[in-house]
Formats: sequence, C-alpha cells, structure tokens
Amino acid sequence: MTSTAQIPGYLVGTWAIDPVHSDVSFVIRHLGVSKVRGHFGSVEGQIVTAENPLESTVTATIHADSIDTKNEQRDAHVKGEDFLHVEQYPTLTFTSTGVRAEGEQFFIDGDLTLRGVTKPVSLELEPNGFGDGFEGAKVAGFSATTEINRRDFGVTGGAAGAVVGDKVKIVLEIEAVKQG
Repeated sequence: MTSTAQIPGYLVGTWAIDPVHSDVSFVIRHLGVSKVRGHFGSVEGQIVTAENPLESTVTATIHADSIDTKNEQRDAHVKGEDFLHVEQYPTLTFTSTGVRAEGEQFFIDGDLTLRGVTKPVSLELEPNGFGDGFEGAKVAGFSATTEINRRDFGVTGGAAGAVVGDKVKIVLEIEAVKQG
C-alpha cells in the first residue's frame, strides 16, 4: 500500500502524542484464572505521517513510575526490582523501524526497550482518523496492540512471578496533535 486513499482523511505531518487523551495499558494473567489490568499515566512521543504511510515513524517514551493497577501495594511491587525496577530503568521506549500493510491491516514494527533490554515488537495498528480538534488544531487517533513475553525483557517477577503469566498484552489508544 502506497496510497493515502486507503486511510480516510489522512494528513501528512509531525504529531505530538497528547498524554491527556491517550492511554497506555496492559493486561496480564493472574493465578491462571483471571486478568489484571494496569495503565501508565505518563506517555510522550512523536508520530511523523509521511506522504507514503509506510514511511511514517513513531517514537514514544513511557514513564515507568506512572504505573497504576488500582492497588498501591501492587504498584509499589511492580515498580520494584522484581518487575520494572523504575529506579534503574525509569522509562520504557519504543522506536519504530518500519510500517507495513498486510491486506487492509497495518503494522508498526519497532524496538521496545524495557528494563534496559531492547527487543523487536510488532504493533497491530488501527488508524482511527484525522480531524479537527480545539482552536483549529488538527488531531489524529490511533489504536494499537501487541503481546510480549515479560521474561524476554528480564522481568522475572521474583516470587510473584509464579502467579502471573509470562504474556503481557499491551493496548495503546493514542491521540496526537499536529505540530506547526
């Protein structure tokens, strides 16, 4: 796919991720029978939409200490050495390495860095649209998902690692504001 005609309202430009209207969340299995969810409250980054959408780029930084699982004790544990180790690794980063289309579906390939370990990941992308925001600003919305194995990034979980799954589903709901 090299035509913007397949993405209604597509606009070329540089976009800043709006942290107030974006959500970075995750889901992990607990005790093999349920799922626990959490969110990161602080995300920033840039999206560059190119003339050819497949040449677009994304960079994002998530502040690890902004995690919220709706339980302060669990949040403190997840921020610790067993999981995110936020004192030593204060951010998670993503840098795209390419955008591809398979039929009607888009994917963003890139490098995810978590706990100082960088691994390739592919995000299944849904461009939600481009439109007018407040005070004449242009806005864009994107949804994306991926699944990682926490152990690939050195996240053992300590003793609690035995009761949480290895697979972590990451869900992104991103709104971005056109710059310039």
